[in-house]
Amino acid sequence: MMLALAGGSLVALCALVVIGFPIIVALVASVFLFLSMSGGWSLALPQQTLTGVADYILVTLPLFILAGGIMNNGGIAKRLFDFAVALVGWMRGGLAHVDVVTSVLFGGMIGTSVADLAGTGSVTIPHLKKHGYPGPFAAAVTATSSGIGVLIPPSSPMILYSAVTGTSLGALFLAGVVPGLLMGGMMMGVIYYLAGRKGWGAAGPFMPAEVWRTGKRAVLPLGLPAFILISLISGVCTPSEAGAFALAYAFVLSKFVYRSITWAELRKVTVDGVIMTGEVLIVVGFSTALGWALSQAKVPMVLAEGLQLLFPFEGQTLKLLVLLLLALIAGMVLDPLIPMIMPVLLPSLIAMQVDLVHFGVLIVVTVVIGQITPPVAIAILVSAKIAREDVVDVFRANMPFFWGMIAFLILLTAVPWLSTGLPSLMAE
Repeated sequence: MMLALAGGSLVALCALVVIGFPIIVALVASVFLFLSMSGGWSLALPQQTLTGVADYILVTLPLFILAGGIMNNGGIAKRLFDFAVALVGWMRGGLAHVDVVTSVLFGGMIGTSVADLAGTGSVTIPHLKKHGYPGPFAAAVTATSSGIGVLIPPSSPMILYSAVTGTSLGALFLAGVVPGLLMGGMMMGVIYYLAGRKGWGAAGPFMPAEVWRTGKRAVLPLGLPAFILISLISGVCTPSEAGAFALAYAFVLSKFVYRSITWAELRKVTVDGVIMTGEVLIVVGFSTALGWALSQAKVPMVLAEGLQLLFPFEGQTLKLLVLLLLALIAGMVLDPLIPMIMPVLLPSLIAMQVDLVHFGVLIVVTVVIGQITPPVAIAILVSAKIAREDVVDVFRANMPFFWGMIAFLILLTAVPWLSTGLPSLMAE
C-alpha cells in the first residue's frame, strides 16, 4: 500500500511539472498527497523540511550565487572571450572553440550552467552568427558548453549533492576539475570534426602578442577560480570561507577596479541572488521530506533489491549506468534534480559501496545532459531564445554534442580515476 502511494506521489510530481506547474508547487503537492493518503505524522513535513535546509554546507550556496551574479553583470565575459579568441581562434572552427574555452574560464566563476549560458551566450552567439556559423549550431554549442561551468568549481549542483549526501565539498570541487577540462576537450573534438565537414575556418592567425595583451586584461577575473582551487588544495580555507572571499573579490573587482557595475545593478543582482537561493532551499527542504516519505515506503530498498535481482554479478559499472539512466529520465523534467533524486538513490549507492565522490561527478554530468534533453531542456530553451532560433532546429544541431556527452558519461563511469584521482592525490 505504502509503495503504491509513493509511486503515485512520484507520478503526480512528474505530471504536474510536465503540464506546466512550477517545480516547487509540484513538489509540495506530491509530499502532501503522500502524507494525507498514508495517514502519516503531520509534524513530519515541517520537521523533515527544516532538517533538509539546516546543513551548514548550504551557507556556501548564496555566497557563490551572488559572487557569480556580480561577475556576470560586471562585464567579465567580454574580457574572457577576447582572451579565448587569442588562445584558440587560430584552430579550424576557431570561434566555436572560443565558445567552449570561454565557458571553461567563465564557468570557474559562476557555478551554474544557466548563469554561464546567460553570461557567455550574449557575447559568443552573436559573434558566431556574424562570422557565418548557422544560428542553431551557435545556440547548440553554447547550450552544451555551459554545462562545463557546473563541473569546474565552484559548482552549485555539487554544493547540493554535498548537503544531501554528506560528501566532502572540497573533494567534490577537486573531483570536477579533470572531468570539466575533459568535457571541454570532447566538445572541441566534435567541433573540429564538424568544422572539417562544413568548411568552418579559423578566426585568425595565432599571435603571441595578442595572447599577452588579452591575457593581461583577463588575469584579475581568472584569479578567482585560481584562488578557489589553490585554497581548497592547500587547506588554507574551507569551502564556505572560499565562498565569502569569492563574493568580496567579485564585488571589489567589478565595483572599484573595473567600475563596471552600478549600485542599482548591484541591488538587482543581490535581489536575484536572494530569490534564487530561496527557491533552491525550498526545493532542498521539501525534497528531503519527499525522500523521507519514499524511505518510509521502502522505495530505496525495493530499488536496491531490484538492481541486485537484475544484475546479480559483482561489477558496478552496469549498475551505475542503470541508476544514471533513471536519473537522466528524471532530469528531463525535474530541475534541480540532485536534491530530489539522491534521497532515492543514496541507499543503493551505499549498499553497492560506490565512491560517493565519483558518483557526485557522474550525477552532475547527468544533470548537464538533462538540461539539453527534451521535453524541458532548459539550456536549449535559453540559448535558442538568445540566438532567436527555432528550438527544434537547435535540438537537431545539438545531437553531435548530445551523443558526445553520453559517450563522455560512459567513460567517466568506467574509469573512476578520472574523477577521484585529483582528490586522492591531494589527500596524500
